[in-house]
Amino acid sequence: MEFLIGGTAASTAMLFTNPMEVVKTRFQLQGELKAKGCYQVHYRNVVHAFYIIAKTDGILGLQGGLGPAMGYQMVLNGMRLGIFQVAEEKKWLTGPTGEISVLKSLGFSVLAGGVGGFISSPFYMIKVQLQAKANEAIAVGHQHGHESATSALVAIFKEHGVRGLFRGSTAGICRIVVATCAQLPSFNLCKEYLRKHQIFSTSGGFLDSCVAAMVGGVSVTFFMLPFDVVATRFYNQGVDASGRGILYKNIIECMVQCFKKEGLTGLYKGFVPCYFRLGPYNLLTFVFWDILKDMQKKYLPPAESKRS
Repeated sequence: MEFLIGGTAASTAMLFTNPMEVVKTRFQLQGELKAKGCYQVHYRNVVHAFYIIAKTDGILGLQGGLGPAMGYQMVLNGMRLGIFQVAEEKKWLTGPTGEISVLKSLGFSVLAGGVGGFISSPFYMIKVQLQAKANEAIAVGHQHGHESATSALVAIFKEHGVRGLFRGSTAGICRIVVATCAQLPSFNLCKEYLRKHQIFSTSGGFLDSCVAAMVGGVSVTFFMLPFDVVATRFYNQGVDASGRGILYKNIIECMVQCFKKEGLTGLYKGFVPCYFRLGPYNLLTFVFWDILKDMQKKYLPPAESKRS
């Protein structure tokens, strides 16, 4: 049940925040491996990106890759939030005094993020490739030409097998481990602080979750974005006949090339859409997560919950 709750909360949140994810992906691929001023700028800022995508690709272009994006969140956070919730309920995250231990939280964050990141990697790769797909006039990055998530899955499997579906999983794991280490402990620590000092004592915990989620969004954006850029580019690059990436052999080479040719700002491309995706996403995910956990405690007896 814990895994279903985590996955449902995250995939529901993704339904509302996917358009910003599309914009973020386009920014991260714009000017790939080119110095500033040496490429055509299709997307000037977040508002312009929304406008130009809707105008050129149609309004549905802003929901590109929604299916695999929700599948990714269901699998990833079913594992990630599920493992974290089990650890929380078993009191594996607390120290001798009963307060949350930062080290234990980080340890379970790495475990939860690593497992979830690997299993959900094929969904993320297809999501990126579908979100990069655009009209030739505003296209950025390699264009794979997939018509749908299903056709993408079949094409990749037919050409490169299971190994092809997990290409770039290392980049995905690094991305999500860093994100989890920044997100879950900061959310729990902030929420614990707010409740301990009763800053929003009349809200029933709702405002605690909202503020803690937004703080988690800032933390994730700052620490995760370079790995997010690398993951986006690694997953989206074209491949040769053997299924190996044309531009990058591994994530270290990807990060080094990006830094050398685009500077530090290249690793932080898409910062604004990333936060405005992660901020509301964290808020919605953790609010839904808390609501679903409360419903589980209220309507499902412990024995029934465990059997589920």
